[in-house]
Amino acid sequence: MIELNSIINLRIFGPAFLSLIISYLTLPYFNRYMKAAGIVGIDIMKENGKKIPDMGGPGVITGFLLGVFFFIAIEGFVYSRLEGIVYILAALNTILIITLIGIFDTLTALIRRREGRGFFEKYKKIGIPRWLYFFIPLPAAVPLSAVNAGVSKMNLPLIGVVELGLWYPLVLVPLAVLCCSNATNFLAGFNGLEAGMGFVMLTAIGAYAFIQNRINASIISLCFAFSLLAFLRYNWYPAKVFPGDLNYTIGAVVASVTIIGNMEKFVILCFIPYVIEAFLKAASRFEAESYGILQDNGVVKPRNDKIRGLTHLVMISGDFKEWQVSLILIIFELLVCLFAFIVIPYI
Repeated sequence: MIELNSIINLRIFGPAFLSLIISYLTLPYFNRYMKAAGIVGIDIMKENGKKIPDMGGPGVITGFLLGVFFFIAIEGFVYSRLEGIVYILAALNTILIITLIGIFDTLTALIRRREGRGFFEKYKKIGIPRWLYFFIPLPAAVPLSAVNAGVSKMNLPLIGVVELGLWYPLVLVPLAVLCCSNATNFLAGFNGLEAGMGFVMLTAIGAYAFIQNRINASIISLCFAFSLLAFLRYNWYPAKVFPGDLNYTIGAVVASVTIIGNMEKFVILCFIPYVIEAFLKAASRFEAESYGILQDNGVVKPRNDKIRGLTHLVMISGDFKEWQVSLILIIFELLVCLFAFIVIPYI
């Protein structure tokens, strides 16, 4: 029994640690390339306004893919178990399409004029037109819809089990990809924030999927989580690289593992901070930015007293430096995930 458990643990956590190592080793090379190619952004919440590589995705995706491919190789060539592999490949296609969209957004932002003359407007980068932001992730849902991933039966409160039929792959799957990708893109802008919260959430989701024996969902979630952990080493304050193209991708991973793992309730609980952020951003018609303004004493404060995001709420609650704001929200996400583990058996 102990030997069997060891094999199962190695089967899951071996690829995840491989993703960690590969991303950790390749990120410095990608960072140097991005800087040499001029793919950089200004860290506006720093005094020196240093130019930072603006595309951390390639290093993360490299580690993530190699970890998942290693898992597929083990399943196919060692254990001859190929059931469910089609869903993993569909999820990878969705994640890669979203990543390409993020890369395109980052690159096009570099060649467009900055908006206005104010401090934030001067450095704010707009790539993909704003109206297109919310809809452009939709094509990424096609692979998951095509393989009819997930279970079309849903247990709704007060109603019971509902058979959704074609509504699930044709409507709910694209909607999940669309909403999750946009939501993780809203809560961003602080060193370490996106990667830190994404690591906590995807680790929790991967652990829950493993406990529920939903191995395919677990491997995708954990491989990406550990790649984000490697990225966090370079993205933590003061950042040596920005996530840039990763903001959409984190949400795409969440949507993909939710669909192929059939664990909507647990993921929705873990996703609560992003839901709150989306509602707060909606109050400004999605015009508000999460950034703060650096003060003389090193703390960051929002541009006005209106709370248009969770970062604004933290900043007006006390005198916090940038890394402290990120850490508070990462801890908040950790507490939310622990809450999800506690309440999920009762819902």
